Amino acid sequence: MKRASKVIVVILLVFTALKVGGNIFPIGTDADIYEVRADLNVRTGAGTNYTVIFTLKRGEEVAILSKDGNWYQIRYAGKSGYVNSKYLAYSRTEAAVGLSDDQPSMANVYRGLLSIAIIIAGFYIFRIVRDYKLLNSVTKLNRGTKTERDLVLHLLKNGIPAQTIFHDLYLTKYNGEYSQIDLVVITSAGIIVMEVKSLSGWIFGNGNYSGWTQVLAFGKTRYRFYNPIMQNNRHIQELKRKIIHSESIPFFSMVVFYGDCVLKELNFIPKGTFLVKANRVMEVINKIRKENVTVDYADKEEIVRVLKLAVQNGQREGIQERHIKNIEDKLGKKRIFD
Repeated sequence: MKRASKVIVVILLVFTALKVGGNIFPIGTDADIYEVRADLNVRTGAGTNYTVIFTLKRGEEVAILSKDGNWYQIRYAGKSGYVNSKYLAYSRTEAAVGLSDDQPSMANVYRGLLSIAIIIAGFYIFRIVRDYKLLNSVTKLNRGTKTERDLVLHLLKNGIPAQTIFHDLYLTKYNGEYSQIDLVVITSAGIIVMEVKSLSGWIFGNGNYSGWTQVLAFGKTRYRFYNPIMQNNRHIQELKRKIIHSESIPFFSMVVFYGDCVLKELNFIPKGTFLVKANRVMEVINKIRKENVTVDYADKEEIVRVLKLAVQNGQREGIQERHIKNIEDKLGKKRIFD
């Protein structure tokens, strides 16, 4: 339905631009208007040896495009041709290009297309500025990934308050390392912790197994990756350690999948955990709010303080680099020499 509405808007823009294009970008060329003094044949060229295209009736008016001796090139009702000037009488001069009301000339078409381009460009510039301001209420363009920022915008456009969304958090762990969380949303039913994945192909996995499989090229290529449910559960555990009285607050885990991936075969998904394609995120959030009781956040200010501090950690120089190095060190790729 949304796509159909966009098509209708574009069609309306086209017709509007073609209609008013001449007024938006006037050429300013004066056109001499002549009245036909008798029924007159319009020919393909300047001479009686040329074929008759159509016939003008006495009293009709034409615009003069050019003159060739006694033969004038005229335009009438969007059509042009040549007539003998002795059957024409000067009427007036207009600042126009001889357009009829029902058929625009090519000049007007070009001007209409130009106006369409300007309208569309203006619309996209407006949308970019609007989205930037909206995104800036929660995060910055240099924080996280593009898919994470797209998710933030999606939440904001669907009515999730900016003050309840926290993006690209770095929680300090007991050993001095950091736990990076993509997104946290405070809702009336509890705290939703989101892990964002951008994947393609078929996805196979089991909530109890640490290794999941990504299948590409119709089974020809397979990749193993860490179970995002376990990954996000660790984030939730670290967050609970930071929040006082966290045992009284419900936590929900949401793994959001971007890309053209297909969740082919996934089993044993724990209660309170949701695997969601990006376009259905709000559906799941509404489901969580509807099916759970409203939470009494006794220490909401403290929760917000912890989350804001985690966001600020990501802005501190060197923390992101240190976090990446810690992950690389755990993987041990640099200690392999083959």
